[in-house]
Amino acid sequence: MNREILSRLLKWKNSPYRKPLIIKGVRQVGKTWALKEFARKHYQNMAYFNFDEHMEYHAFFESTKDIDRILQNLILASGQSIKKGDTLIIFDEIQACPNALNTLKYFFENANEYHVACAGSLLGVALSRPSSFPVGSVDFLELFPMSFSEFLSANGDENLLRYMSSLDQIEPLPPAFFNPLYEKLKTYYVSGGMPESVKHWTQYRDVEGMQNALMNILSAYERDFAKYPESREFPKISAIWKSMPSQLSRENKKFLFKLAKEGARAREYEDALQWLVDAGLLIKVYRSSRPGLPISAYDDLSAFKLYMVDIGLLRRLSLLSPTAFGEGNRLFTAFKGALSENFVLQSLRPLFEAVPRYWSIDNPRYEVDFLIQRDNDVFPVEVKAEDNTESKGLRKFKERFGDQVKLRIRFSLDNLKLDGDVLNIPLFLVDHCDRLISLALEHTLLHLA
Repeated sequence: MNREILSRLLKWKNSPYRKPLIIKGVRQVGKTWALKEFARKHYQNMAYFNFDEHMEYHAFFESTKDIDRILQNLILASGQSIKKGDTLIIFDEIQACPNALNTLKYFFENANEYHVACAGSLLGVALSRPSSFPVGSVDFLELFPMSFSEFLSANGDENLLRYMSSLDQIEPLPPAFFNPLYEKLKTYYVSGGMPESVKHWTQYRDVEGMQNALMNILSAYERDFAKYPESREFPKISAIWKSMPSQLSRENKKFLFKLAKEGARAREYEDALQWLVDAGLLIKVYRSSRPGLPISAYDDLSAFKLYMVDIGLLRRLSLLSPTAFGEGNRLFTAFKGALSENFVLQSLRPLFEAVPRYWSIDNPRYEVDFLIQRDNDVFPVEVKAEDNTESKGLRKFKERFGDQVKLRIRFSLDNLKLDGDVLNIPLFLVDHCDRLISLALEHTLLHLA
């Protein structure tokens, strides 16, 4: 598999400002594979330590912060020589050893010539707790599920990837490219972007194996719920998690605690919900009052939507059969287009620094699915998975905010086109939307000139 994070890891390795690295990401998203593959390609050797599997490694960090002593113990324990700049030291499941996490500060201050990279499946939870975290002494990267582009690469569709990367103007794609990309996207809706699931499809065309892989990942996540320090929170975490299909099946996808449990109150469940967000399993999208900058300044903290980290996991949790991918556009429209919205959101997250928001008003109700902050602009985004692509929400947003809206964006099953200030992007081109937005803005400016 060719993961985009490998190029970012190379930039980290070669940076003159390199610090010990922490890779965040949910369980089984490919963090350990990425670090080991990177070490294989760019280092003479690696020294790998898993703090969850080997509790004995914890002792190396309990009584000393002296890096030389720690390194001697690591060399003896691993049987690997650890050389400055030539060995990648990998600390896996580092959240299980807070002392090792704290020691990263001393690697940075006293031995930064050694290359240290860390990963952990519940790092977001660990980092959210007050502790002696080495603030300012580490670099961060986040690994997301495989994008649609990475899925195409794993599937051997390099010709389609090259074509998408070559697009340099806003015009309809010919059927020779549009149609196969449309079909491949349906497959991605089934497999999602978790590497184990993708592997079962791209290497073996094994639908049953793919189904089992996704169910095993879901089971592993539910076992992680039990790691919450307050045991009474476990049923609440589980209830919120299992309510996700019903939350997203509604026309108005604003999160409702009562769908997790009848009579549930926000103050009773908010800690459980925040655990799922900190763990990276759920993505919290706040309602925004207007397209101002920074986008976070206009959050309505009382209203939000939740989406899952991966579309394949959402499909599996929803018990939607893989056979749906052969039934026209059913997957795209399934339970009010929830899969399509989830797909667009998880694809947008790696592209833009700020987590997208959404906008809505009531009486009468209008909604824009997402707002994205790109540099110093905020763009409204609608996701349309049905044949009817009329964008009432985008039109109302333009009426409300006028000149603040340079471009309106719609992801749909229609072809690539620019209709006035509405840029229609086929769903399968979402990974390329940043470049397509630039092309559309250039065209708009030329037209105005």
